[in-house]
Amino acid sequence: MDSIDAVVIGAGVIGLAVARELAMAGHETLILEAERGIGAGASSRNSEVIHAGLYYAPGSLKARLCVAGRERLYEFCRTRNLPAQRLAKLIVAGPTQLPELEHLAANARANGVELEWLDGSAARALEPELTCAAALHSPLSGILDAHAFMLALLAEAETHGATLACRSRVTRLVPDESGIAIGVNGADPALRARRLINSAGVQAPQVAGLIEGFPAQHIPRTFYSKGNYFSLRGRAPFRRLIYPLPESQGLGIHLTLDLAGRARFGPDVERVDRSDFTVDPGRAPAFYEAIRRYWRGLPDGALEPAYAGMRARIYGPGESAADFRIDGALQHGMQGVLNLFGIESPGLTASLAIASEAASRIG
Repeated sequence: MDSIDAVVIGAGVIGLAVARELAMAGHETLILEAERGIGAGASSRNSEVIHAGLYYAPGSLKARLCVAGRERLYEFCRTRNLPAQRLAKLIVAGPTQLPELEHLAANARANGVELEWLDGSAARALEPELTCAAALHSPLSGILDAHAFMLALLAEAETHGATLACRSRVTRLVPDESGIAIGVNGADPALRARRLINSAGVQAPQVAGLIEGFPAQHIPRTFYSKGNYFSLRGRAPFRRLIYPLPESQGLGIHLTLDLAGRARFGPDVERVDRSDFTVDPGRAPAFYEAIRRYWRGLPDGALEPAYAGMRARIYGPGESAADFRIDGALQHGMQGVLNLFGIESPGLTASLAIASEAASRIG
C-alpha cells in the first residue's frame, strides 16, 4: 500500500487553502475531490463577499479567523493581481430596528472591526436610492473572484508538490497503526495517509462517518440549508454592498455586486432534505418584498433566478448559530484526523486563516 504524508478530502476553497498550507510546509499532499473539478459546491455558489467580521460572537473562531483571514485575503489578491475590490458595505435599519443596529455595532467593535454610524440622510448621500433610518458603513467589506482565488490556491499547492485527483470519491477510511487507509470509488484501500483532513463541506459529517471506529458523538448532524439567489435585469443604482440586519438563520436577502458591476440578491434560507441547486421562480415574491424594504424603486419584473448554494450547517431551526469546528485528536481522540465541520460563511473570507489553524492542529 502506498503511503503519503497528508490527504485533504474536498477541493473547495477551504480544502485548497489547507492543501497549499501543508504543501508549503513541506508535506507531501494529495487532494481528493469527488466532483470533476474544484469548487463545485458552496465555494462556487456564494456571494463572493469579503466580510469584515461584524456579525460573529466575540472570541469565536468565526470572529477571530474572519478578521485575520480578511486582511490575508486582500493581501493575497493584491500580490497576485487577482480580481478583488474593497467596495464597502452598508447595513441598513428601519425606524424600529435602531436598537438592533446599535447591538450589531457594539458586536463589531468588540471584534475590532472598523465601522461608521450613519443617519438616514448620510446614508442616502452615499446611496441616493436607499431607504433606511440609519446604517452602518463598513469600509473593509469587499468582493473577489472566488474561482480565480481557488485557481491560485491550487497553483501554489501544486508548485509545492501537492496533487489534485478529481472524480475520486472517498468511500472507505480505515485507521491503523501507521495512519488512515483510504479507499476511493468503492475500491479497497490502496493508499495510507499519516494525516487526514476532512474538508468536504456539506458532506464533512458523512465523510467522518466513514472512518471506522470513529466516535459517533463527535460527528454533528447535517442540516441542509439552501440559499437561493436572484439576479437583476439591468444595472442597480448602488455602488456598495447593501445588507439588511441579520436574521436568526442568515444575513438576510442582501444586494451584492460582482466585479463587472452586475447585481444579485440573496441568499434566502430554504430548508431542504438533500443538496439541491435549482432555484424556484416562485420564491421571487418574497425577494421583492425583502428588497423593497431598502430599495423601494425595485421595478416589477426586474428579478430572474440565478443560482443556489448549500450551507455547511450543523445547527437546526431555532438553534443558535454554531461556530466553526476544527476538530483534531484533542477533541475526538483519534490521532492524525482533522475534521472541519460547519465551515459556512464567513468561510471564504477566513479561508487562509482557517488553513493555518488547521495545519497547526494536525501537526
